[in-house]
Amino acid sequence: MALLTPRTDRVPTSTPPRPAPGALPGLATAAAGVAVAWAVHLLVPAVPMLTAAVVLGIAAAHTPGVRAWVRGAARPGLTLAGKRLMRIGVVLLGLKLGLDDVLGLGWATVAMVIAVVAATFAGTLWLGRRLGLRGDQPLLIATGYSICGASAIGAVSEVSGSDEEDVATSVALVTLCGTLAIAVLPLLHHPLGLDDAQFGRWVGAGVHDVGQVVATAQTAGPAALTDAVLVKLMRVALLAPLVAAVAVSVRRRRQSPEKASGKTSGKASGKTSGKASGKRPPLVPLFVLGFLAMVGVRTTGWVPAAGLDLAAHAQELLLAAALFGLGSAVHLPSLVRTGGRVAALGLCSWVVIAGASYGGVLLTT
Repeated sequence: MALLTPRTDRVPTSTPPRPAPGALPGLATAAAGVAVAWAVHLLVPAVPMLTAAVVLGIAAAHTPGVRAWVRGAARPGLTLAGKRLMRIGVVLLGLKLGLDDVLGLGWATVAMVIAVVAATFAGTLWLGRRLGLRGDQPLLIATGYSICGASAIGAVSEVSGSDEEDVATSVALVTLCGTLAIAVLPLLHHPLGLDDAQFGRWVGAGVHDVGQVVATAQTAGPAALTDAVLVKLMRVALLAPLVAAVAVSVRRRRQSPEKASGKTSGKASGKTSGKASGKRPPLVPLFVLGFLAMVGVRTTGWVPAAGLDLAAHAQELLLAAALFGLGSAVHLPSLVRTGGRVAALGLCSWVVIAGASYGGVLLTT
């Protein structure tokens, strides 16, 4: 009797799955993008480093050869940069703002800034929903235009749980409009009848990112630049209450389906479930508390000038890495499909904030 031996030629073989790439390749890619953005800013000082970082991220996501790397092995690290490094950058942003600086501008200017932010946010959010933009794009674009550009978008997206593509699209739009402001607003300085200080306040109330504000206002001299930065930082201070309000709204939205589900379950089985279906966001995220803490530290005057300069450089580098990561998530074909509506929202929001801030400056100076 022949010995029966098991046949091995029919046993399917499979290669072990490759381990998922870690964050290091993507973080290294983000660091390289920041270095190139820094070089671009040195060569062309009118282009802020943060703007260059976003553009380079978008370019990397659509360049043959680099595209596969950005969407593959580098993706985990780039996503980490777009979220975690953004949080740290927002915390350090608080060191640029002291309560004494805000109060020094006067209550009329404080009221003007709050009114401009409220009008821009509400108007942009309403119009974005009327235009039928997808997901959280209306919320994120409204936040970016009204507060402080990409930094505010990143902060709000953390508590709203927004899709990465929505975040990237919103950052791209707000960055584009803020970059255009660097070229357009100085041309309107004298035709609108503004003196240097008024122009600075108009820029601070109407331009999105801090770097873009500096690049725009410096064309009118040091007095304009000082007022522009102070008004801009006052808008930045409104980031904390806005993020807290969004967090409360998200919690309520998540609690409503849970209550309805609990009632249905109770009717069917005689008991309700006390477990939440999803993780509730904190009312005030930790990084927002960190931002407020840094504002308090700056107000005390304990941090020496050298420390503030170091923190400012670190904050810019962290935000540049985060914006490169967000830019690399932009998918232009998807953006083109809704490009007309997104562009219309961006243009209308730009007109609203420019007009509201112009009227506010005339009324308060």
